[in-house]
Amino acid sequence: MKKSETKTTTNNGTAAAPATNVEAASSSMEPTKAELEAEFDPNDKELCHAALKIQSTFRGHLARKLVNKDEPEDEDIEEITKKVAEELDIDLTDPELNKAATKIQASFRGHKTRKEANPE
Repeated sequence: MKKSETKTTTNNGTAAAPATNVEAASSSMEPTKAELEAEFDPNDKELCHAALKIQSTFRGHLARKLVNKDEPEDEDIEEITKKVAEELDIDLTDPELNKAATKIQASFRGHKTRKEANPE
């Protein structure tokens, strides 16, 4: 039986209903730092070795995932940009288009900087 499903007895000795949702939610909350420190001893070599093994395995998984990636995202973005430009008949070599894009980017970066400086 789960912690949230424990039976409680009433004054007359009969079993009461299982725990309510509020009690279940409070028992499923993350433990506090003090509770974790009380439960796990940092000097326990077996526990530290297990944690180290889990961390190294996960880091290896992430590294392999990055290496095995089929195509970089930049190439995908370039392909999509070319397709959209062809559909809309836009000349990507036009200097006016580059000036307009630069102006839009500069305006956005200024807006972003001002927003970060004054977060109201």
